[in-house]
Amino acid sequence: MTTRAQDMRIGIVGLGLIGGSFARAYRAAGATVFAYDTSADTMDAARIETIAGELDDRAIPTCDLIVLAAYPGACTAWLEEHAELLGSCSDPAAGTGPVVIDTAGVKTAVCERAFELARDHSFAFVGAHPMAGTENSGFAFARADLFCGAPMVLTPPPVDDISRLTLLDRVNTLLAPLRFGTFSVTTPEAHDAVIAFTSQLAHVVSNAYVKSPTAQVHHGFSAGSYRDLTRVAHLNPSMWAELMCDDAKNLSQEITWLIDALSAYRDALDAGDRDRLRMLLAEGDRIKRSLDDANERAS
Repeated sequence: MTTRAQDMRIGIVGLGLIGGSFARAYRAAGATVFAYDTSADTMDAARIETIAGELDDRAIPTCDLIVLAAYPGACTAWLEEHAELLGSCSDPAAGTGPVVIDTAGVKTAVCERAFELARDHSFAFVGAHPMAGTENSGFAFARADLFCGAPMVLTPPPVDDISRLTLLDRVNTLLAPLRFGTFSVTTPEAHDAVIAFTSQLAHVVSNAYVKSPTAQVHHGFSAGSYRDLTRVAHLNPSMWAELMCDDAKNLSQEITWLIDALSAYRDALDAGDRDRLRMLLAEGDRIKRSLDDANERAS
């Protein structure tokens, strides 16, 4: 298998922030990059300095890695359309043919169908979620260094231990030019349960926070706290609505727990119970410090 970035051939489906950053990172490392995006303008911009050509049926069999960086539904649709072609040029047992990964923010909705297609057509697929991004979207904001030091979460298919380790080793080698900081391996279901808290809930809270009438008159009265809490209120509504609906059960539970916690603060305020409010604040502070300490020990 190819190990030098200069010898790699990479396919990218979707040239938004994440797909565009994959494309730019691999191109900066010396790889040959092919891509497909539904926007002709985006493809024209990418051709200037990033991609060698379109990821079509001729380019697909020549790729070492194909990155599906579209919405979850579009990822599975592309796989369904190209599964037969991928199978015809692949032998997972021999480690040949393209390895396919996706970068969607939910894994169960994509992996359930992708694992089935990969099994039935004999090509290699691993779910993947790069834990990196910005509040901006689109190819114009893509950066070659977006993934440097960032965590990557992988969700391999339910195969035997040797096959899984071999496949993960291939993926780690192919992703090496992007210089991810850490790799974690889990199941799609476990991923989605945690990501509902670490990512989706944060976007819901930020997006809901700016709906306060006071937001219209905050200028001159805000600093770091406002900036930090509102950073991800600016988002891609179509993408996040699809991600959240695909993970609706987990996210709904997280929102319920948050509402319960917020209600306790409101009740203490309405009752004028300073001691109760102090206890609630101290409890949150203690939990955050404990989490920070655990992170420091883990690193």
